Amino acid sequence: MAKPNLRKPKKKIGPVKVTKVDEIDYKDTATLRKFISDRGKIRARRVTGVSVQQQRQIARAIKNAREMALLPYTGSGR
Repeated sequence: MAKPNLRKPKKKIGPVKVTKVDEIDYKDTATLRKFISDRGKIRARRVTGVSVQQQRQIARAIKNAREMALLPYTGSGR
């Protein structure tokens, strides 16, 4: 007979809630850089731990910031 699991798993808090950001804005480049890899790619949802809706907002904000030349397209500058 299997033993019952006594510990409850700790609930993971998303990085957007940790930084206490209500809305993700393309002008906030310091926050957006946390969601971009060193090669300039947008990090996956499973890596960052954000929800689907937040991932869409982050991707849209990063693309807008790149269009406005606030963020680079590539990390290495090649």
